[in-house]
Amino acid sequence: MLPVNPDRFLADLHQLRSFGAAGVGKGVVRPAYSEADIAARTWLAERMREAGLSVHVDPVGSVFGLADDTSLLMGSHSDSQPEGGWLDGALGVIAALEVARASAEAGGPPVSVVSFQDEEGRFGVTTGSAVWSGNLSLEKADGLTDRDGVSFAEARARMLGRSDAFVDPARFAGFLEMHIEQGPILDRENEAIGVVDAIVGIRDMKVTLVGEQNHAGTTPMRGRRDAFQALSRFNSLIAERFANVVTPATVWTIGHVTLHPNASSIVPGKVTFSMQWRDGDADRLGRMEAIIRGAAEEVAASGGFDLSFGPMLGLEPVDMDARLRGALEHATEAKVPGRWRKMPSGALHDATNVSKLMPVAMLFVPSIGGISHAFGEDTAEPDLVTGLGVLAGAVEALG
Repeated sequence: MLPVNPDRFLADLHQLRSFGAAGVGKGVVRPAYSEADIAARTWLAERMREAGLSVHVDPVGSVFGLADDTSLLMGSHSDSQPEGGWLDGALGVIAALEVARASAEAGGPPVSVVSFQDEEGRFGVTTGSAVWSGNLSLEKADGLTDRDGVSFAEARARMLGRSDAFVDPARFAGFLEMHIEQGPILDRENEAIGVVDAIVGIRDMKVTLVGEQNHAGTTPMRGRRDAFQALSRFNSLIAERFANVVTPATVWTIGHVTLHPNASSIVPGKVTFSMQWRDGDADRLGRMEAIIRGAAEEVAASGGFDLSFGPMLGLEPVDMDARLRGALEHATEAKVPGRWRKMPSGALHDATNVSKLMPVAMLFVPSIGGISHAFGEDTAEPDLVTGLGVLAGAVEALG
């Protein structure tokens, strides 16, 4: 097996956490294009150079460490949620870096490394890899804005050393991404590794309902065009109508709500909210979209609200490549016989976009308590090292 160095790997992982370290435990605040994110990417680029890789920062700020020959690409992302943990994305980048170093030191197969930008969706859905793969045009991405009204074009201009060119995907033979599970299954079942067989699809858009702002004390309940009540009715309607469409694995979330004017003595006149839904079946995602739009239109028509929908963002469900997945399975069985499972990913990953360009596969390590996208996110270090060993074994086998 490739001679990976667990101590070096863990030291780099902890060093990356220092950029934006916050909160309790091992929390991280490192949103895309923040000062902490840019500093982390600058540090990553230097570590890639030290490993003998050629650094390329693409137009959106994704950082590649390129091997000289046709290579296997590995990595993930290093930006975080507004309140995130130290492993989400970062683990995949640092594990890839360690395997690339070990392979180069041992004269093994060439490995390239990437940290994609804005995977966590400050502006869209896995924005950096979406643009690279062609799932999202750069022109359309530049028009996206975050919750504070900052545009993607403005944010990416902060990244120094950007190239005007994207990396040619033809130089890569495939893509492997290591990640924490972000769910409770492996931890609950005392299993060491999950080999991903498929990644769910996702849809994401904003919905706006505009009614009438008015005095909270003198406006009778009958006849109010209260934007919050419209949102409440919409939420109830979709839950009822999804019942005959969804499965226990289907999820949907209203995760961000902006109520205007957001004051206790004013009937709110406008609400804008995010609507996101995920499932492994593309047809079901489409049926859910029809229910969402129909429910919003019904609420608007019956209550006298103006309705508008933001752009639809999303990715299709993706099956993992059989050859790459097989290499991960064999390496896992050799490392932790009987203590692993095949499993789907309910979370979205850059591998979904990259699958448009090349074969992809993923492996998971346990998340303690199933916690992620929170300061409490963590994985036992022996489990991190086990995942690193599996990744190295798969790379050696793929040769």
